Amino acid sequence: MNRVVDHIQSHLADPLDLEQLAAVACFSPFHFHRLFRAWMGETLQAFVHRLRLERAAQLLVFDQVRNISDVALECGFSSASAFARAFKAAFGASAGEWRKRKICQANRKPWEAVEDASLGFSKLASPRVRDKEISMTNIPFEVKVQRLAPATIAYIRHAGPYKGDIALFRRLFTQLFAWAGAHGLMGSDPIYLSLFQDNPNLTPAAKQRLEVALVVPEGTAPKGEIGIKSMEGGLYATARVRVLIQDYAAQWDALVADWLPGSGYQPDHRPGMEFYLNNPETDPEGRYHIEMCLPVRPL
Repeated sequence: MNRVVDHIQSHLADPLDLEQLAAVACFSPFHFHRLFRAWMGETLQAFVHRLRLERAAQLLVFDQVRNISDVALECGFSSASAFARAFKAAFGASAGEWRKRKICQANRKPWEAVEDASLGFSKLASPRVRDKEISMTNIPFEVKVQRLAPATIAYIRHAGPYKGDIALFRRLFTQLFAWAGAHGLMGSDPIYLSLFQDNPNLTPAAKQRLEVALVVPEGTAPKGEIGIKSMEGGLYATARVRVLIQDYAAQWDALVADWLPGSGYQPDHRPGMEFYLNNPETDPEGRYHIEMCLPVRPL
C-alpha cells in the first residue's frame, strides 16, 4: 500500500487505473479497492482526484505563465472542460477566478476542511512581483537555494491531523527508531526527518499525509509499516531555525508567504521536509533546531 501511494504521488499526470495500481500493490483489483478505502479513508478514485485538484490549485497561483489548459493536462485531467467542471465543483470558483484572486477554501464541496485556513500567499499581488509592503529584510532567517542529493529513506506514513501533536511524532519516531536499531541502521549520527506530502492550506487535516523518516543504506528492505523509497534530490529553499513547538507554523508561513513570492521560484511537486538537528529535550530552552526544506523550481 505504501508503494501504491508513492506511485500515485509521482505519476499524477499519467493515467492511473485500478488494474495498474492493484498490480503495484500485488493485490487483485477487487481486494485492492476495498483495502485502499479502509486504509486511506477514501476511495482510490477520490484520492487521485483530490490530489490532482490540489496540485492544480497550487500551480494556478504560482505559475502565472502557464495557461489553464496546460495546468489541467499536467495534473492528469483528460481535457480542459473536464478540469473546469471538477475544479468549480471542488472549490466553488473557476480556475481563472482562483488564479486571479489567489483564493483558497472557497465553498469547498466534496471535502470540507476540518479547520478554516487560507493560503499564506493569498493576499500577495503576484508570485512574480513582491508587494512593496513586504520586505525581504523582515524574514527572520537566512534562506539558501541549494541542490540536495537523493537518498534512500525508511519511513512510516501517517494520514490525519498532525499539527502540534508532539505525542504523535514521538510515537512514530520511536517506532521507526526501534525497527532501525534492531537492524543496525541507527549509526552514531542518524539523519532523520519528516516529509509533508500535502499543502495544509489546501488539504483538510483529516486527509493530510505525514511521513517520519530515517536515511538508510541503499538496498534496505521494507517490513510491515516501514516503507523504503528514494527521497528525491533537486532544488530546495532551505532555512535553519531554532523554534519552540508553537512557532513551527510561523516559520513555514514566513518561508512560503514572505520569501517565496519575490524569490524567482515557485513550489515544486516534491514534498516539503524538516530535518531535525538536535534533541529538544536536552536544549536549555526546549527549542527544536530544524532545517526547513521547501522544494522549488525556477519561474
